[in-house]
Amino acid sequence: METKISRRELLKSAASASCLALTGIPSRVEAPYTNTPSTDAPSAAFVSPVSSRILTLTSTSEVIIPPRGASFMKFSYDFPEPAVEFGGLRISFRLHTFENTYGLNQAAMTVQDVPGGLDLTCTQLVWAGGQQTAPGKLHARVRQNGDQIEWTAVAEMEQPIKSVVAIVRGVPRGKISAGGLAFIDPKDDEILLGYPFGAGALFLERGMARMLNTPLAIIQSENAEFFSLSARCNSVRANRFYFQPGEEGYRVELVYEQAGWVKSPKLGSPLWCARRAASMEDACRPHFAHVEKTFQIPNWETRADVSPWCRDAALAINLHGMHWTGYIFNDYAKMLTILRWVATQIPARNVFVLLPAWDGRFYWNYPLYKADSRMGGDEGFRRLIHEGQKLGFHFMPMFGTNCANMRHLEFAQYADATMSQIDGDHFDLNWVDWDNDRHMEGWSPYMNIGVDSWRNWLFARISDVIDRFGLDAYFLDIVGGWENNTKADSHEGTRRLVADLREKYPQVMVFGEMHYDALLSFIPVFHVQRESAYWPAYTKYARAFQHLSHPAPGRGSSGLHESGFARFDPRIVSADSLIIPTITVVDDTFDRYRDVMADLILQARQRSRIA
Repeated sequence: METKISRRELLKSAASASCLALTGIPSRVEAPYTNTPSTDAPSAAFVSPVSSRILTLTSTSEVIIPPRGASFMKFSYDFPEPAVEFGGLRISFRLHTFENTYGLNQAAMTVQDVPGGLDLTCTQLVWAGGQQTAPGKLHARVRQNGDQIEWTAVAEMEQPIKSVVAIVRGVPRGKISAGGLAFIDPKDDEILLGYPFGAGALFLERGMARMLNTPLAIIQSENAEFFSLSARCNSVRANRFYFQPGEEGYRVELVYEQAGWVKSPKLGSPLWCARRAASMEDACRPHFAHVEKTFQIPNWETRADVSPWCRDAALAINLHGMHWTGYIFNDYAKMLTILRWVATQIPARNVFVLLPAWDGRFYWNYPLYKADSRMGGDEGFRRLIHEGQKLGFHFMPMFGTNCANMRHLEFAQYADATMSQIDGDHFDLNWVDWDNDRHMEGWSPYMNIGVDSWRNWLFARISDVIDRFGLDAYFLDIVGGWENNTKADSHEGTRRLVADLREKYPQVMVFGEMHYDALLSFIPVFHVQRESAYWPAYTKYARAFQHLSHPAPGRGSSGLHESGFARFDPRIVSADSLIIPTITVVDDTFDRYRDVMADLILQARQRSRIA
């Protein structure tokens, strides 16, 4: 969930002389993008003669050892990283299997000059830091494509390959943006970026990790020039970008993982790209042109999966139900009372309502999805929805995409869909202390929506609630929680769930928590947009409203969310923001802070020019 990850990121906060001179920026945007480097002749940018010289480098070359800032685990010796130099970059490669790490044997490497670039071939690998050799080969193609350096690698071994890594030196130091998020200055800290859902990076115990919504990183140097590194993937796969500072530049590892449900002795990388640009737009747009085309992401203005009422939305209300402990913030009757008052302050047709924990104990009752008897039962919930819709409100209950309490008897029906990570270790949703015993809970395995049993269960439960109560939309909790696993592609499972529900209920919208680039192709609205350094990375395609834990008026309660309390800001989002203004309503919001609610609603009306 977005704020859970954000809190974890805050605990591990962040990412930081240019060694490449900008020699020219062509105005054209390169297209189309494929996983094969172009053979175009070099342009003015990145010009340097192709060299067949192999550089003898190791994992400690050109980096600060020992680290001066926050750091991640690393080998405690020099691991060979023989490199080729091209266009001011020095590029090496490394392989990982499920039992060891392998590098290129410099004695078995050959480099051939070709038009616009070079080809590298290695016919033997090393391990144990170069003390041992192993069969295997790697072929890499490096090309200049206009103002961009592109490269790919294909590796083959006798055993299954887990990941292939490109190691790049010559990357300038500076502030770093993770896929369009706000720039941060890591100074001498190491930083790790993971796509999607952190790609395992967020759960490391040391260093500073950030979540990527798209596999793109931008470095802004002191002279306001931009340098981008991207992985042009053709499917959703785990990518990690590891920045290790040196005195003059970064050593960057670009890690690409094999799909965990595929065990193959051969692995081809995506197209990796390095590019210098004079503006953030120029640094980002080529990557997103590839993303749009690959995942067929529609523009917000023309996408067909947005209902007219959503386009007219001026206000969202997060109307909290029952906490994990059973504490009721608002039962169905009180929810309806609150909404009747809201309808006196703003036309209800311009408001949509998120119902988190409408089904009783938050998360504990996942994935039963039944109206809770203590809150008013089926009749109370039906009255809330129907009477609220008569007023003009639009409702979306919350459903967990990948969370199930294994203590429910029903768990046996989808137990085969529990998630294991690529190495086979079990992956649980165990990062929340719901009961405040100062220990994370362990009763909820993470579930894989790519597995038929779990996806079919969710489809049936969401369908049942739509059929029985008549919904305007449904909300998928942690829908951005893709994990590289041993069973099935959870992105493809998510796409199928949404497509099947849309086919059955074409007028019912889908909303989600946490996005990554490919999700934007079939989910148009999410909790939270964070790409403040490059807004078009999100706003070109989708819209957002504030998270369910957005502080409520008064003490700043996060409602049923585990974060507790935060400072409430009485200002609505700015007029130029595309985030839909949101009010969080907890137990005391309506009774004690109705005047604050009224002021927030007035701000929302003025922002949307509602008379």
